[in-house]
Amino acid sequence: LLLLGAIVCEVIATTALKLSEGFTRPLPLVVVAVGYGLSFWLLSQTLRTIPMGIAYGIWSGLGILLISLIGWLWFRQGLDLAALVGLALIVAGVAVINLFSSAAGH
Repeated sequence: LLLLGAIVCEVIATTALKLSEGFTRPLPLVVVAVGYGLSFWLLSQTLRTIPMGIAYGIWSGLGILLISLIGWLWFRQGLDLAALVGLALIVAGVAVINLFSSAAGH
């Protein structure tokens, strides 16, 4: 749950980074700072029980997937076939780690 919280905070912060328009809008800038700070704190807590490479792989992989979806749905950013294949491979990798790796902390 801590890792999921870290991912959600990172995705919120990255979305706010886009909305900050180059750090020119103060409210999104505050969300960026708080979101990334909380995300890294939560990620650091997961490292007590989940190996660093596994935790970071899941954190970054799911973060990439969610940010790509937000970019596509909210900001109307396109995803070509290569991007979709790459995202599918990320999902497959995270699934393999969570379903089959004993190092994932299960």
